[in-house]
Amino acid sequence: MIGGYQVLKKWLADRKGRALTYEEVQQYQRIVRAISETRRLMTEIDAAIGAFPLP
Repeated sequence: MIGGYQVLKKWLADRKGRALTYEEVQQYQRIVRAISETRRLMTEIDAAIGAFPLP
């Protein structure tokens, strides 16, 4: 989830009822990687900031 929005679920729902093309599978994989990297960076940023709000 990104800000309460289920990106992958919505992406797949928009394509319900048909087979995905090779390009669409590649796009889905890129979205997964982008979300994964975003989550990793968010964790790293949170660790670097420490307590919030900042003084």
